[in-house]
Amino acid sequence: MSNKLFAIAKITRASGLKGEVGVRPLVRQFDDYVTDKSLFIGFDETIARDVKLEKVTGLNKKRRFLFEGLKTRDEAESMIGQLLFASVEDSDPINLISADLLGATVVTDNGEIIGELVDMISLPANDVYVIKRGKKEVLIPVVPEIVRAVDIEMGLVTITPMDGLLD
Repeated sequence: MSNKLFAIAKITRASGLKGEVGVRPLVRQFDDYVTDKSLFIGFDETIARDVKLEKVTGLNKKRRFLFEGLKTRDEAESMIGQLLFASVEDSDPINLISADLLGATVVTDNGEIIGELVDMISLPANDVYVIKRGKKEVLIPVVPEIVRAVDIEMGLVTITPMDGLLD
């Protein structure tokens, strides 16, 4: 299995005088990935550099993150606009919402072609795939009971539809 970088947040502001930054999460799984994965910062994954999270202070939208090597407000301000990436494996659940899946073919586990994945929507309960099926769109919840396999390389999403899901 290979590791790749997945954007989980964008640095939006400097906070305080000691190099802390505020971030805007880009994925609902942000909290799981910011503490448990190798992190990288950069404008895109090809030029991202390895960083270590030293400290998190505050709660919710007021949280501030201090990364190793950022010691002044000026250094923190230079990071604004950059993305925070987590190193993820191919089998990682976050790949279920990868932008690389747009355009993928969606099939049932029986091999029936459902359509093309044209969009993803982030809703409070779960993410949703928007599948173009002929002239209409079908919404598929991104939950383990329905989405069985994702192959980014092949551009293929396999689902097990519940009764009435595709009607």
